[in-house]
Amino acid sequence: MQRWRGYDAAPGGWGRSVVTIGVFDGVHKGHQATIGHAVARARELGVKSVVVTFDPHPAEVVRPGSHPAVLTEPARKAELIEALGVDVLCVVPFTPEFSRLPAEAFVHDVLVEHLHAALVVVGDNFRFGHRAAGDVALLTRLGRTFGFGVEGAPLVAEAGTVFSSTYIRSCVDAGDVAAAAAALGRPHRLEGVVVRGDQRGRELGYPTANLLRHRYAAVPADGVYAARLVRRGQHEPLAAAVSIGTNPTFSGRERRVEAYALDFSGDLYGERLALDFVAHLREQRRYDGIEPLVAQIAEDVERTRRAVG
Repeated sequence: MQRWRGYDAAPGGWGRSVVTIGVFDGVHKGHQATIGHAVARARELGVKSVVVTFDPHPAEVVRPGSHPAVLTEPARKAELIEALGVDVLCVVPFTPEFSRLPAEAFVHDVLVEHLHAALVVVGDNFRFGHRAAGDVALLTRLGRTFGFGVEGAPLVAEAGTVFSSTYIRSCVDAGDVAAAAAALGRPHRLEGVVVRGDQRGRELGYPTANLLRHRYAAVPADGVYAARLVRRGQHEPLAAAVSIGTNPTFSGRERRVEAYALDFSGDLYGERLALDFVAHLREQRRYDGIEPLVAQIAEDVERTRRAVG
């Protein structure tokens, strides 16, 4: 998959293409259906498939301070999109100037002049241009003017729930990692670098990896979870019991993500790793003393072993 920074990175002599556009945070089942449709249509037409996405999140530029929690960091999002068979990922820097581009100018500059769109595939709720003034109906009219087709991809839903990034963020925020996984088509992943913490886990017999994550990362609600710990260059993930919260037994104040890797005795400091959340085990609670806490951790570890398999 080719990766372009900005649509003006399209090479000279670039032919026609099938384009789909969106933030695609999470690359959830709905996104997969839209992108998959674009890839299939590109192959039918014998042209390249292009995914256009944005960095940073448009909400942060249009309404500073409103950046939503991020389900997939840029590198992870690119990996997931590439796995769908896309030919080109075009990441457009979303600047204040770009946000003011009228809908008609967006179509002419991006889709026609640079990407030479033969077909544009978008979700039924797609909006574009300054103040999100453009919709699928306008895109279709402009397509007739400029000579490209438009196909809307229906929203994906199960049991009456429409899958969207907003819905998945709400699941993660509530600690319902099972519902998030159902909408994503895979477990919700949290990535970060292992840094030194208080080392209390080591003293208790359960050394934990303290994860320093991205400032906007979608972190599940406080609680204890069963997860798979994924290390770079390692094919087999490790089962991990993950604690999220402030360590109320020790009157902690800083919210942390700490993972105990089962059946592992190595050093993870400085490593960048990922946690794939499998199940919510329990809420955070305060214990009156070390012994009941250690007993609970032992139970958490066994429940993690059963949940991860």
